[in-house]
Amino acid sequence: MLNWFTQIFAVSKFSLQTLPERKGAALSAVFGIAGVVAVLVGVLSIAQGIRLMVQNSGEPENAIVLRSGSDSEMMSGFGGPQTEIIADAPGIARYAGGPMASPELFVIINLPKRSTGTDANVPLRGVAPAAFEVRSNLEITQGRMFEWGLSQLVVGVGASREFSGLDLGSSIEVGGEQWPVVGIFEAGGGIAEGEIWADAAVVQPAYRRGNSYQSVYAKLNSVEAFSEFEDSLTTDPRLNVKVAQATEFYSEQSSLLRSIIIGLGSLIAGLMGLGAIFGALNTMYTAVSARTREIATLRALGFKSAPVVISVLFESLVLAFAGGLIGGGLAYLAFDGFRAATINWQSFSQIAFAFDVNATLLKNGILYAALIGLVGGLFPAIRAARMPVASALREG
Repeated sequence: MLNWFTQIFAVSKFSLQTLPERKGAALSAVFGIAGVVAVLVGVLSIAQGIRLMVQNSGEPENAIVLRSGSDSEMMSGFGGPQTEIIADAPGIARYAGGPMASPELFVIINLPKRSTGTDANVPLRGVAPAAFEVRSNLEITQGRMFEWGLSQLVVGVGASREFSGLDLGSSIEVGGEQWPVVGIFEAGGGIAEGEIWADAAVVQPAYRRGNSYQSVYAKLNSVEAFSEFEDSLTTDPRLNVKVAQATEFYSEQSSLLRSIIIGLGSLIAGLMGLGAIFGALNTMYTAVSARTREIATLRALGFKSAPVVISVLFESLVLAFAGGLIGGGLAYLAFDGFRAATINWQSFSQIAFAFDVNATLLKNGILYAALIGLVGGLFPAIRAARMPVASALREG
């Protein structure tokens, strides 16, 4: 067994020492695999960024109430009296201003993207004072809070960054009038950072909504209070609602978008991976051809087929690993923290997020590179092992 390992070490070492003589083909394989890994990690970092944004959006003890059968806030609707019934339900936490329940209005307005100048659907949320108690991570970081009863706006930092007209001190048209942006807020990287907020009582007449809302956000006394809260609302004959925990609601709202991105990214990476496998095959076949006499000589000296196979696979894996590291590094430098906005097909509105290249994505990218190297080196390795010694010596 020791002799077997000695043979593997000797053949692999000699194989790597001859790499400079084949540096053109070797570098082609390395950078081909690096490109595949960079694209794979880059695309999947979009889905990871959206997942992280969703994770930061919902607090465990928060609940959202929609009209029964509604898939999103856009499809939901309540009258003012119904929201008062919801706010009186058991399990809702209270503060000095009353129950921590915010009836909210969700409106879509058109604003141009800073990057392209094309119009995009940007969510405008009309909120009640309790909204700032329900979202405990929301903080005004520039300017000030809007005054209740006035046509003023505060804007999420993501929306301000992605859409024109949302700078502090500027104004945008809302309901046919100019509303000033008086503040910029952050919300722990959550989905609210892509929204515009105003007083719901002012948004209602601007869009002729009367005394109506589309959802109620509530903070409960604890996570365990959710069942009592849900049961009290779904069994109340005056209401026809569905209740969801905020974490589940946001996860469901982004599931379609994340599935599309992951599917598209996997398809692109799969197609590029096939190309990289052919590149690795070409590189390793070239390596085997260049080493025909050397391999035949080793076989004639008593080296077994297995060490030859393993040495070829080892070289292929080394090249793939190098490509994986380079591709992962390029993806991290180019994409990590890069901010963008895209449409959420379940709410038909824009969401702002940041690409997230984390350790898991990098690890998966390197594993994918190793798989390409393994497949790309397998057939050349088998060819090397089956090479007849006598004819190989003559060819070499």
